[in-house]
Amino acid sequence: MSLKQQLSDDIKQAMRGGDKLRLKTLRMVSAAIKQREVDERIELDDSAVLAVLEKMIKQRRESAEQYHQGQRPELAEIEEAEIKVLSVYLPEPLGSEELDALIDQAIAQQDAVGMAAMGAVMATLKDQVQGRADMRDVSARVRARLAG
Repeated sequence: MSLKQQLSDDIKQAMRGGDKLRLKTLRMVSAAIKQREVDERIELDDSAVLAVLEKMIKQRRESAEQYHQGQRPELAEIEEAEIKVLSVYLPEPLGSEELDALIDQAIAQQDAVGMAAMGAVMATLKDQVQGRADMRDVSARVRARLAG
């Protein structure tokens, strides 16, 4: 079952179950996916849907952080609850050792030496780690390996 179909089925379940937070969050995801499909005139595959989910989670993390800084814990809790709903659809996160092994493999595959090869290594890793690791962390690890 595709990720979009799973989201659609879960929206129906949330409506039947009366889970308002889940329903609101899933409808927001569905709207973002449809908006991107209309804007780009394409049908999103699971990889692109994952990218939409990651972006939404990142936005909510940043909002929750700002709400905490602004002494608005009730709003931060809502953002964090939405993150929990969205996180269900992400694949299992990579462990540190697994991520390091994938980075080593990508560097070897690209015969990467020096920072000039970072773009090629990141392109190789993107599909493998999307939704499973924070790309900022991946980038920092690749940079550290290529720099020294």
